[in-house]
Amino acid sequence: MEAPELLAPLARDPGRSALVLDVDGTLAPIAPRPDLAAVPAETRAELERLVGRYLLVACVSGRAGEDARRLVGVDGIELVGNHGLELDPRAHELAGEIARFRDAIALPVEDKTLSLTYHYREAEDETAARAELEEVARRAREAGFDARWGRKVLEIRPAVEADKGTAVRAVVERSGARIGLYAGDDTTDLDG
Repeated sequence: MEAPELLAPLARDPGRSALVLDVDGTLAPIAPRPDLAAVPAETRAELERLVGRYLLVACVSGRAGEDARRLVGVDGIELVGNHGLELDPRAHELAGEIARFRDAIALPVEDKTLSLTYHYREAEDETAARAELEEVARRAREAGFDARWGRKVLEIRPAVEADKGTAVRAVVERSGARIGLYAGDDTTDLDG
C-alpha cells in the first residue's frame, strides 16, 4: 500500500484521529550530538497545521520531556519523554536509582533523569567504543536495569513496564481517539 492509501482513514475522520510521532530521526534529523538537533521550520509549520486539524498530535521521545518540548517548539502537542517513563507514578524513585548507576560509570553520558544515553556516534574508534559500552550494558543488566541499543547509542532505563508503546497507548486512550498513527525511525520506536 502507498502512503496516501494508508493515511486515508485518518484524513477522513480527523476529529477522531491521533498522530503520535517520535522526535529525533523523525521530526528532527539525526545530529552528531543531541544538543545539535533541530526541527526544521517547515516541519514545525506542518505540525502546527496538524494540531489544528487532528484530535491529538503527540510526540513520544527518548529525550526528557522538557527537552523534547523545547526542540519541537509547537504549542498544542502533547509530549511524553523518556520513552514513557515520565508517566510512571514511581518516576521520582526511578530517577534516584538511575542517578546512582550514572555515578558508578566513569563515561560521558546524556543524563535524562529517568534514563541514560551513552552515545558513540562521534567516537574515533566505534568498535572500541561499542566494546566499552557492552561492559556498561552488562553492568546495567546486573544492576537490574534495561539496556537497549539504538542507532549508535546505548540506553539504560529502569526495568519497568514503560516504553514508547505504553506511552502511545496512554496518550491515545486519554484523547478518546478511535484511529491512530505512530511514526518513528529507530529500534526503540518498534514498541510504539
